[in-house]
Amino acid sequence: MENREAYVDSLYGGLDQPTRARVDEAVEAAAAIKARGGRIVVVTGSGPNIHEGVTTLVAELIRAGIVDGVLTSSAVVAHEMAGALDLVRRVDGGALGLPAELLPKGGLFEVSLLEPGELDALEGEMALDRDLVARARAAEGKAIIKAAGNMAYPMGLRTERLALEVESLARTAGLAFETAAGLGADPRTMIGAGAAAGVPVLVTVPQLVGGGMVGLCVGDSMPLRRRSAEVARLLGSADMIIESGIALSQEIHDGPFETYTGHGIWSRWEGMETYSLAGRKLVRIDLDPNLEAVWRVEREGASVQATIDGGLPKTKTFKVPFRMEMSGFARLEGSLPIVGDLGAIWPVLALRLARKLGRSLGFLSCPQESEPGREMREWIVREVGFVDRRRMLSRLREAPPCRS
Repeated sequence: MENREAYVDSLYGGLDQPTRARVDEAVEAAAAIKARGGRIVVVTGSGPNIHEGVTTLVAELIRAGIVDGVLTSSAVVAHEMAGALDLVRRVDGGALGLPAELLPKGGLFEVSLLEPGELDALEGEMALDRDLVARARAAEGKAIIKAAGNMAYPMGLRTERLALEVESLARTAGLAFETAAGLGADPRTMIGAGAAAGVPVLVTVPQLVGGGMVGLCVGDSMPLRRRSAEVARLLGSADMIIESGIALSQEIHDGPFETYTGHGIWSRWEGMETYSLAGRKLVRIDLDPNLEAVWRVEREGASVQATIDGGLPKTKTFKVPFRMEMSGFARLEGSLPIVGDLGAIWPVLALRLARKLGRSLGFLSCPQESEPGREMREWIVREVGFVDRRRMLSRLREAPPCRS
């Protein structure tokens, strides 16, 4: 870890001065919040958050008591159920005798390069075509690291089938799918760390689509109204919200129960439980420079709010490709954009915050294209395991650690 910390320190030194200042501001604000007993909630998408090791880093921040809740996507849950990152071999599916209509574009078929003991464990749950595995492993192809499960045999198929069982168990126990799956997940995943620490890790409504059968089962495990209320409750408990690599963020942090930017006005009117983003720190890590541009326009003259008040078209007013969530973000007094590669920003932010709080981290992510990042990804493949079904069933028989 000492070498990893030194590398992350060099990442900080390589940031341009404005970005360093934003990271410093976020760290100072987060440290002050934690020092007074406040709460930090992270909102992540999948894609780069998985590949850059950010979800594994967030799991470590949960273990260290720095992150108090997570909102994420069903795709992330699916990947974490399969171990976050996998080593797979891509081969010509037609050469294996698989029908063309079964295969994706390009006709490639993927096989998970699992250890013999891991295959034995899976064979205890499902019929396993060992011959297909052996032929795929021996065929000409390429081995790559990718988000775990997904389209690789047998890990992807196992996750799809396990999802149906997890949904049934979750509904019976009155739990979110994510919580039930987390009871058997590796503690170095967000769902596993959350279950171990009693920290809620939930999929948001806009992020339900994804992860194949996992997404469907997450969605069916509780009514949308309850999920929206649980998400609102978690965001309402947060003093700081850190958003990382997500789309539709306004629908996530506003939702149907938030009153400051207006969407929850009628829920409040009708006496329902709501919350407000007023006074909260909202940090967003995003590569889109337009986020910074719109945020700066608002800071320099409140033009975003004025445009909204006048019912004017934001895209034409600001001359940028305007994503709707930019307006909700820019108008919040406590918002802070950090425009940069989340693979580089996250480890810098996490390490500097942990040092500020006097906490130690047992894991640090690094940008995947770097040598430390390559080693990190190989470590995740090797060390972070898939959901242990037996452990999940055993823990479901006990009192679950949290109800969300």
